[in-house]
Amino acid sequence: MPKYVIAKQLAGKKIITSDGEDVGRLVDIKIAETGGRLQTLVLEPNYDSPIASKLEKDEQGHSLLPYDAVMAVSDFIIVDKKTLSV
Repeated sequence: MPKYVIAKQLAGKKIITSDGEDVGRLVDIKIAETGGRLQTLVLEPNYDSPIASKLEKDEQGHSLLPYDAVMAVSDFIIVDKKTLSV
């Protein structure tokens, strides 16, 4: 059974890779208009992170992380480094 999390509880959560690299902090989430599926995490990047520097950016300079890379959500949002293919 999936665990549900209220969106505002996610704001500001640190995003790390499965091997512990700090990628940044969650700023927003993009959701598909049709179907309501989560598509992209918008994050304030950690500028010291080699991964964050390679991610696609939006107009405000936020890094865009595909939701498919998310492995788990708890105290941190953990993403699979391999899925990012950067």
